Amino acid sequence: MSAAQQHGLQRLPGLRHTDHVGLTVPNLEEGVRFFVDVLGAEELYRSERGPDEEFMPTNFEVPADAKLTLAMLRLPPNLNIELFEWSSAERRGTPPRHCDAGGHHLCFVVDDVDEAIAVLQETPGVRVLGERKEVAGDSPRVAGNRWTYFITPWGLLMEIVDRSRVPSPPRLVGPTDWAAIPNTSERTTNNAASGSHTRHPEPHGSPST
Repeated sequence: MSAAQQHGLQRLPGLRHTDHVGLTVPNLEEGVRFFVDVLGAEELYRSERGPDEEFMPTNFEVPADAKLTLAMLRLPPNLNIELFEWSSAERRGTPPRHCDAGGHHLCFVVDDVDEAIAVLQETPGVRVLGERKEVAGDSPRVAGNRWTYFITPWGLLMEIVDRSRVPSPPRLVGPTDWAAIPNTSERTTNNAASGSHTRHPEPHGSPST
């Protein structure tokens, strides 16, 4: 019996890969513009849902008066971003701090952190948090890693990183692994044993939605 089974946890059957990351922004147009113009994303489609006093609380865990508008963005080579703008009388406007429950950030690999910082410092509304940092003896596994955090105009924390100076970097999942790492879920294992082929997933559709 595995450690996960001992704790009452089971591997999700048929799990293939991460499809997208969803983020709520206060203004959808501003969020889309930043991801497209600064980060090179491509907008794929938009969708709306709500308000619905039964559907929204049950399926999104939001107030009955909540309405969402979303934009799905494609950010090659390995990320899809779903941006949500919500309207509700109960909506909170302040994002969690990095140290709060629910705090989060997105990190992007760049060729040169200093060059990226220079551009970010000229981008209206962006706040770069300090100078470029380089990991040293405090974390020897990634010594040489260069990074810095910045905050988008609407308050989302992001990071830029350059790992090229790390002698033997940890094997994080990246674009070169997209078709190289098999999924070890029960469904994948069973398909391989039977000689069947797994159908490739369809493009993400309307938002649970």
